[in-house]
Amino acid sequence: MGVQIVFMFLSKFIQYIKYEKRYSPHTVAAYQSDLEQFIAFLNPPGAEPSVLHPSEVTHHDIRNWMVSDEKLAPRSVNRKLATLRKYFKFLLQEGDVTVNPTSRINAPKAPKHLPVVVEDARLTAMLDGKLDKTDVPVFADDFEGIRDKTVIELLFGTGMRLAEITGLKKTDINFYESTVKVLGKRNKERIIPLNRELVLQLHKYISAKKSENFDNNSLTFIVTSKGTNVYPKLIYLIVHKYLSNISTQSKKSPHVLRHTFATSLLNNGADLNAIKELLGHANLSATQIYTHNSVERLKSIYKQAHPKG
Repeated sequence: MGVQIVFMFLSKFIQYIKYEKRYSPHTVAAYQSDLEQFIAFLNPPGAEPSVLHPSEVTHHDIRNWMVSDEKLAPRSVNRKLATLRKYFKFLLQEGDVTVNPTSRINAPKAPKHLPVVVEDARLTAMLDGKLDKTDVPVFADDFEGIRDKTVIELLFGTGMRLAEITGLKKTDINFYESTVKVLGKRNKERIIPLNRELVLQLHKYISAKKSENFDNNSLTFIVTSKGTNVYPKLIYLIVHKYLSNISTQSKKSPHVLRHTFATSLLNNGADLNAIKELLGHANLSATQIYTHNSVERLKSIYKQAHPKG
């Protein structure tokens, strides 16, 4: 059996987080990748297997794995350690091991980074078609242009995650109530209100989509130019393309629009608990990171406006 025994426990864990914990496909894939890398580190290809059961893993093995790749940033190391913690906690509960080797491991300190945002005034100007004085529209008036604008409006107008917009269905949108039902992490649902302009854009997109007469029945609300299910890479490319019009920062991902959504709400007086609910955060500590952006904004205003700033 050899290393197959180790993979048997891995498979058992993956089934647990997939069907019982109901983690997202992205999270499941990340956990599986980390654990497969760890197993390969313990049992290099071509060498005689040295660890045939999870109970044989020691904290020394984990430490050696954590420092084996010097290029890994502390955040990446911490993520991999979190995977092992979850894995061995599960095996402990199942009675497959008697000791959790990760309990003796201290996570490296990772520097805290403020959420990357774009200037909401320029983002709004781009969406309103007032970005520059040229006659060339930012968004083309064909299906792809209308779809792309809908993607940007949805992400900025609701703070959705990438996985949430790719999984969005038409039935999730309630035009009567002007709300959208979002299926977040661990299948937790939340309701997000839609602003008037976003509702109008959604109607325009649905009309454009209908006029394309796609001969397939896509399961997703947002679709490709061929009418097929949208995929994460396409959403990323759309966001990167249009944020390049208003930002020179290197990071131009869908999550930047989620950060911008939250920061804009906070800067305009929204309650932190309300923002937490809109974002679908499990606890308030995850939302509080946006207060740092607001403090930095106040410092900037103070520096510009105060005579001794």
